[in-house]
Amino acid sequence: MEYTVQKLGALAGVSTRTLRYYDEIGILRPARINSSGYRIYGQAEVDRLQQILFYRELGLSLEGIKELVTAPSFDGARALREHHEKLLQRKQLLEMLILNVEKTLAQTEGRITMSNEEKFAGFKQKLIDDNEQKYGQEIREKYGEEAVEKSNRKLKNMTEEQHAAIQQLEAEMFAMLEQAMEDGDPASVLAQKAADLHRQWLTFYWDTYTKEAHAGVAQMYVDDERFTAYYDKTRPGAAKFLRDAVHVYTEASKE
Repeated sequence: MEYTVQKLGALAGVSTRTLRYYDEIGILRPARINSSGYRIYGQAEVDRLQQILFYRELGLSLEGIKELVTAPSFDGARALREHHEKLLQRKQLLEMLILNVEKTLAQTEGRITMSNEEKFAGFKQKLIDDNEQKYGQEIREKYGEEAVEKSNRKLKNMTEEQHAAIQQLEAEMFAMLEQAMEDGDPASVLAQKAADLHRQWLTFYWDTYTKEAHAGVAQMYVDDERFTAYYDKTRPGAAKFLRDAVHVYTEASKE
């Protein structure tokens, strides 16, 4: 069966403008252009659009989706299995949050008593899932499956006090980093204090600490634009300055 832009848009619930834009950026080309100049889409394009919408729902950028679906090695069946797994994870998270709300209502009404750990379990799982979606592939490739799983387990088991301490440490690190950038010297006392605070922050998540891994993470903040944006939100150039400070810190601490 074949579809015009209007018919495919109506079928998929997307605008014709969106479909035309997908054609312009090369993520979804029509099967052909008919004699009247209309874009015509076939079954392969319908399946491709479904994949694109799956990925969009999972939060991927159009640029990232294009790299995936246009790669010669793209496997549609494997992609569907991965979609299914991620949706099941999202379902599990939603069920956990719903249960959390139900328990909180029951406590408010005096029917049960809820521990502080129970109150935050769903939110910690959401943090893990969000990090997995944004950075999972990169950090697993860099540090391995086992290291990432250990880090996730530590986060799940954190107490309310530990979580507050992590947030405080990160805030202190950002404040110290901003002060150190005034001098512009990553080897300064303030910059090295910021690097040490960063080490302390990391050890809340890591099972073991190594100087090499610390330096590697700092380098990733510069190499990956998503991490760069996170650190540069305080001050432009913060990611690079922190990287340089950490590299001085880890080199100076080598025996």
